[in-house]
Amino acid sequence: MKIKSILVKSIAVAAMSVTGLVVANNAGLQTAQAATVQNDAHVVTVNYVSDNSITVYNNYENPVATGQTLASNTSWKVIKTAYDSKGHKWYDLGKNQWIRAEYVTAGYVAANNATAKSTTTVSQAPAAQTQSQAATTSAKSYTSNATGSEASAKAWIASRESGGSYSASNGQYVGKYQLPSSYLNGDYSAANQERVADQYVQSRYGSWTAAKSFWQANGWY
Repeated sequence: MKIKSILVKSIAVAAMSVTGLVVANNAGLQTAQAATVQNDAHVVTVNYVSDNSITVYNNYENPVATGQTLASNTSWKVIKTAYDSKGHKWYDLGKNQWIRAEYVTAGYVAANNATAKSTTTVSQAPAAQTQSQAATTSAKSYTSNATGSEASAKAWIASRESGGSYSASNGQYVGKYQLPSSYLNGDYSAANQERVADQYVQSRYGSWTAAKSFWQANGWY
């Protein structure tokens, strides 16, 4: 998973754009310009809110609700950070799915209670596990249900990401599918790598074949 590619691209965009709020003096009034800035969060977690979810919008400059919602205490990967003309910070969760930063906390925050699954198509980061849960996962075997073209696409991505090695590492990216170490919660077993990779791809792309197509077009997944 080349989140690092996303960050490099985000930094490149930031270098060509305004690195903060652009302020213009107009008849004694200051007007903030909308701007994409250097990404400041890799993963965010939705705070508890009264209706137990927050709204996803199609952009940050003239936001229109997409009909998608994110449940409280769920964690999501961030692609871009931006400020609108009113100075509000926004996060893009990929494919122009924007949320207001004021409703989320940077990083993973373990949920105290079970949360309902969101029906959105944005990429959900695997929920944090306790140490005992991670140990249980390591002890158990996991069998992926990917077969046929799905299994082929999964193997293709693993080959491009790590050469198929569970022990491969590149900074914060670990294992056969180059998952962020935080996704694995300290459990680097083959079973957990397979389980989390399947969960990540299902939540973000819906299938390994779709993830492969995205990888071929973008050089990461």
